[in-house]
Amino acid sequence: MIEIMDTTLRDGKQTSGVSFASHEKLMIAQVLLGKLGVNHLEIASARVSDGEYNAVKRVARWAEKGGYLDRLEVLGFVDGDISLN
Repeated sequence: MIEIMDTTLRDGKQTSGVSFASHEKLMIAQVLLGKLGVNHLEIASARVSDGEYNAVKRVARWAEKGGYLDRLEVLGFVDGDISLN
């Protein structure tokens, strides 16, 4: 069995000039999970900004209602808070 993990919502923001608003992240997540059937969706790096945090909360609320919460992933750091600081 092949499973697909999409990192568009995390890696796409690392492209020069690309920045997703929280409503855009939500719409993209809805298409990837709800319509295309992506197995796992990496939606953000650890809490790097308040905007990112709010986007994750918005997508997670939708995912929980639709039964997709277990398919979301947030990239975390393994060095405590050193990278964030």
